[in-house]
Amino acid sequence: MTPDRLHMDRGPGGGGEMSSRRNRDVVIVGAGVTGLSTAFELASQGAGEVTVLERDRIGAGASGVQPGGVRQQWGTAVNCRLAREAFFFYRDIHERLETSARPRLSSCGYVFLAESDEVMAQLRDNVALQNSLGIPSDLMTPEEAAEVVPDLMTETLVGAAYCAEDGYFDNAQAPVEAYAEAATRHGAQIEHAEVQRLERTGAAWTVVLADGSSICAEHVVIAAGYDTPPLLRPLGIRLPIEKERRYLFMSAPINERLLDPLVVATERHFAAKHLADGRILASDLLARGEATEAGRQQWRQRIDEQIEKLLPRLQFVSFPLLVEGHYDMTPDGQPILGPVGEHANLWIAAGFSGHGFMLAPAVSRRLARAVLDGVMAEEFEEFSATRFRGEGLDGLVHEPQVF
Repeated sequence: MTPDRLHMDRGPGGGGEMSSRRNRDVVIVGAGVTGLSTAFELASQGAGEVTVLERDRIGAGASGVQPGGVRQQWGTAVNCRLAREAFFFYRDIHERLETSARPRLSSCGYVFLAESDEVMAQLRDNVALQNSLGIPSDLMTPEEAAEVVPDLMTETLVGAAYCAEDGYFDNAQAPVEAYAEAATRHGAQIEHAEVQRLERTGAAWTVVLADGSSICAEHVVIAAGYDTPPLLRPLGIRLPIEKERRYLFMSAPINERLLDPLVVATERHFAAKHLADGRILASDLLARGEATEAGRQQWRQRIDEQIEKLLPRLQFVSFPLLVEGHYDMTPDGQPILGPVGEHANLWIAAGFSGHGFMLAPAVSRRLARAVLDGVMAEEFEEFSATRFRGEGLDGLVHEPQVF
């Protein structure tokens, strides 16, 4: 692949007449894991001049607070395919990115518990789908689940689903940093800048920055999470992406390993995991809104109740740290991905509803192929923003494994 595959006609003077106006082949808005992985894929494949713009810092949004989980247990074929591909990339990430960050994926397994026949039926359908796509997940009896999760209370359980390959990174930020390092090593630039607006300029795009300068780019990729809709609204593009607060309670580091698989009890809106740094993560999946004192107490009380009923070995663990993050949610829990309608060379990758990190390696490969070679992935049709047009949302295919 040659470096000039995406050559722009820069006109007389090459770089433009004013220093405040620059030219690039591709501009990516957002330095989260999706934007950085896309920059790496493009730069490493000879996309020319690639620039990532970030108004805050690398991984400052959803990528900065995610706990590094990587799972393949999904309920739609499209997410299973993407997750399977992403898993293999993450498993060998150090060799693939040749990074000093040295991220390491630990396959501890994810266990999804069922306490009703309805949820068990959903898990059964999920596992059948996953197995058909090569994902080695299994159904478990309550007793088998207790063998994987020590001291698990089984009285209310009817079964579980488990994939031993699922896991988490020992340092959740390491993959984000690794992508940034690899992208810049291949020539991509990461700049601290706030994007004010996008303007169509002939066959190219002008990215106007808050400091008054601008960048002319042949292709623009918007990977700005919940900040994506305001950037595209002036172009007449309306996206149903909502910012939603999420919270995790964290313990102080504990040397003794109390919990190896990540445990998710959807009917109790509860999840827990013992991380590599010794901290135990516990989440009330219903926690929303402002983190007021009353809210914190309510969320913590619900966590304590679920621990007592399901995981009593965690009863004496304190959780002094509350970590706040945000999802960029869509109505069906699925991302918006691919070209943006009639706007040539404008691309979107946002609305991941909490699973952007898990899918980033597969998503970025598809975006890079589209930008470089015009090859449109089948996922672009499934995840097109056009699915939200019309009066109702009855035709949407919801991802059942988004919590």
